[in-house]
Amino acid sequence: MPIPLASSKKPKASSPASPKGENFNPKRDLAPERIAELLKRLAAAYPNAECALHHRNAWELLVATILSAQCTDARVNMVTPELFQHFPTPKAMAEAPLPAIEEIIRSTGFYRNKAKSIKGAAQKITSNFGGAVPRTMAELLTAPGVARKTASVVLGVAYGLAEGIVVDTHVLRISRRLHLTQGTDPKKVEQDLMQNIPKERWISFSHEVIHHGRQVCIARKPKCAECPLETLCTSVDKTWSSHS
Repeated sequence: MPIPLASSKKPKASSPASPKGENFNPKRDLAPERIAELLKRLAAAYPNAECALHHRNAWELLVATILSAQCTDARVNMVTPELFQHFPTPKAMAEAPLPAIEEIIRSTGFYRNKAKSIKGAAQKITSNFGGAVPRTMAELLTAPGVARKTASVVLGVAYGLAEGIVVDTHVLRISRRLHLTQGTDPKKVEQDLMQNIPKERWISFSHEVIHHGRQVCIARKPKCAECPLETLCTSVDKTWSSHS
């Protein structure tokens, strides 16, 4: 199918409410040609997109990802240097007193639950995997505090293994806005994306969309007039449109 090109600028009054899928058209929106063009434009717009969580190895990335729940990456990056200075390995973290972990990570929110998850994951990795973060989704999911999102981050970023697609708030919201899914549950959204996005792009796709969500496709007021994907987007909540 032909890719629509930008026409004359026409303002469009709209609400920043979440897309409801009124104009979802699977034949059009999920066409391989459209998805290929979306991926091409994302790659061109964010050629150096990568995980924003600072880490030196898979263990540090696992901990940082657990801490990032309901917390900004910037805040996590402020906390982890001290945390890993005191407890640099899974064995050291497994043996650490919970209050000591809690005190260091307090500013990330939900610090008691996160401390239990981190310590539990450290104990599991130390006792069951010889202190090495496992390289499979099934094994990673046995560690406390590790769900598919966390496991996909670690496998993709630390090991370059595409076993899933990271679905954070940006990926969920923008995938719906671009009509790549109608799902509202992260598991359903991931299933749809894994079906529609080529596997060789699973890892980079998430990084690019997260950057896009932070810089352009902002939840409350998307910068549609500046968006490289605008001519491919038919979302009902656009703030500006080149479509006639």
